[in-house]
Amino acid sequence: MFISKSGRHSLPSLVALTLVTLLVTGCGSVTPSTNNNAQTVIGSSFVVGTDAPMASVVSFTVNVSISATDGSGNTVQLTSGSPTVDFARFNGLQTLIDMNDVPVGTYSNVSIALSNGTIGYLDASTTEPTIKTMTANLSPATVTYTLAKPMVVAQSGAPVGLHMDLNLRKSIVVSGGQITGDVTPTFTVNGVNNNDKGAYIDEFDAAVVSSDAGKQTITIQGPHGRQFTVNVNGQTEWDGSAAFSDLTSSSIVQVSGTLDRADATIDADEIAILSDTGFYASGQVTYVNPSSGPATSFDLYVRGLLPTTTGLAQGQLATIDLSGSERYSIYWAHGPLAQFLFNQNALLPGQHIAVGGPATGATNASAVTVKRVVLRHWGFNGTVVPGSVNAGTESFQMEVNGFAGLLVPQTVTVYIANNCEFRDGLTQLSDLSSATNVRVVGLLLKNPANGNTVLVGHYVDDLN
Repeated sequence: MFISKSGRHSLPSLVALTLVTLLVTGCGSVTPSTNNNAQTVIGSSFVVGTDAPMASVVSFTVNVSISATDGSGNTVQLTSGSPTVDFARFNGLQTLIDMNDVPVGTYSNVSIALSNGTIGYLDASTTEPTIKTMTANLSPATVTYTLAKPMVVAQSGAPVGLHMDLNLRKSIVVSGGQITGDVTPTFTVNGVNNNDKGAYIDEFDAAVVSSDAGKQTITIQGPHGRQFTVNVNGQTEWDGSAAFSDLTSSSIVQVSGTLDRADATIDADEIAILSDTGFYASGQVTYVNPSSGPATSFDLYVRGLLPTTTGLAQGQLATIDLSGSERYSIYWAHGPLAQFLFNQNALLPGQHIAVGGPATGATNASAVTVKRVVLRHWGFNGTVVPGSVNAGTESFQMEVNGFAGLLVPQTVTVYIANNCEFRDGLTQLSDLSSATNVRVVGLLLKNPANGNTVLVGHYVDDLN
């Protein structure tokens, strides 16, 4: 995640159910409810999610239901129903999963119920990798946690929420180097305020319902039908030379920002138009054809999709055809340099991208036509090459592992951006001299000078 604003993206993990953008609830005005003529005072709460990845796993999809209990034993739902969440979708990034009105109170216990789980993994034994799936055996299916920092929901206070981090490496059982299908859900769960790092929304993809230029607000809707209001101001940055006036009811956008303290809407730091013709898909590039020169097509493992009524489905590989007329951009990067670094000649296996185009061009997964291609940030797990830390060039070398390591087998040079944030015990570049396993959240790029694969990092996490 690259960028310019100092408070932005301070939290690359996902908040709430790890990886899926579920846009599941509405944030609107607070409306008290009544029961037996007794008024229940209502406040706002939200859920954010993230995860830690594991080798070859491209998806861990489950239905999730989250509830919270106060000291008197009163239980409230934090999710609307049991939305489907892919805990592998936002590696190193945070997304808003749900937001609801709940009774005022102090909630110190959280219960997470999982069902209908599937594991998707990449089979890289062939030149053009394929995706295989298996049923997840969840044990236990429900896990309960006591919050060290309870969620204190107030009637007129800022929204409070839940940050959930699913550790896939500790959850998915591996025996003899093979995934067995058994899953022991292992979360780290914390209560967060709307201005905490754990509440920042790194990526939120949604369709535009309407826009109000006078109020500078956008109403957006996610794949589960929930609507949110996004506030735009003079500090909001637009990617790819886009502007507020470019928005239409056919636009699909990606938004980064914070939950507003006053009314539980989203204050946008960054907005990208992923599509202006009604369709978008996002995921990881698994194969580029040809491997050098201008690409004529590439395979995309689909993790995100709007709408869900085309010929594509989440969890499948789609072949994206390129004509050369597509618009290329980099999320959180602006100016002509972005198009110099990412274009039809610069596509690489392992890159996390979004594509947008007409819905009619997405009816056939073997031949998808698009108008926009956007490079996005992703978390890459890897092993630091001993002796590779270079203070002069602000870089180090890393052997990528996990799912992305199957796509990026070569040693990668990691360059540290000016506003890079070191986390989980790391404080500066020199700390990496003694580190072994790290996650770098950033942009995977092809060096235009020599064709080498490089990674520009804005978050570096210690995974030891």
